[in-house]
Amino acid sequence: MKRHVPSLRRIAIAVPVTWLGACAVLAAVVHYTGTKTKAARADVIIVLGAAITDKGEPGPALTRRAAHAAAVWKAGHGGTIICTGGIGPSARVRRSEADGCREILQRAGVPATAILIEDHSRTTAENARNARAIMARHGWSRATLVSDSYHLFRARLLCRRAGIEVVLAPVPVAEMPGPLPYVHAVVREVAALHVQLWR
Repeated sequence: MKRHVPSLRRIAIAVPVTWLGACAVLAAVVHYTGTKTKAARADVIIVLGAAITDKGEPGPALTRRAAHAAAVWKAGHGGTIICTGGIGPSARVRRSEADGCREILQRAGVPATAILIEDHSRTTAENARNARAIMARHGWSRATLVSDSYHLFRARLLCRRAGIEVVLAPVPVAEMPGPLPYVHAVVREVAALHVQLWR
């Protein structure tokens, strides 16, 4: 019995250490994916949704993403932009994320005729599936995917699962409000990947 105690202790130590090491590697991959811009011409640009404020205005993340999408559109990486995101379950103002995205795009000079709205999704997986349905109706298969850099590793996996060929156009890390919010966002993404793995 005594001979097995050290082995059990080693296992008890090795398992969490291995898991933490795997999480660190995953965080590095999330960061690396989001800092390598691969924007290229595609059939359409997809902007992933983010929260609307309690006052019904586009929140900081949504503003960053939509403004970056406008720049990507002006650079010629897609003729049409799909704004995704429905109304959050805890929203105080009944306004969709997609509508907030449209507001920022039009403010930036993108014409209404170049914007399509997907305003029913509440998760990134639903963003991908619902955007794919819109793309199918137009005969599109390739999309430039716009979101915050930390979000794109998981978002790309979900888009590929939905049948979308994607190229990435991450919002630069420098546009985050600071290093701590960015690190927190990366950690949150690693946790979300754990959840996705079990689904």
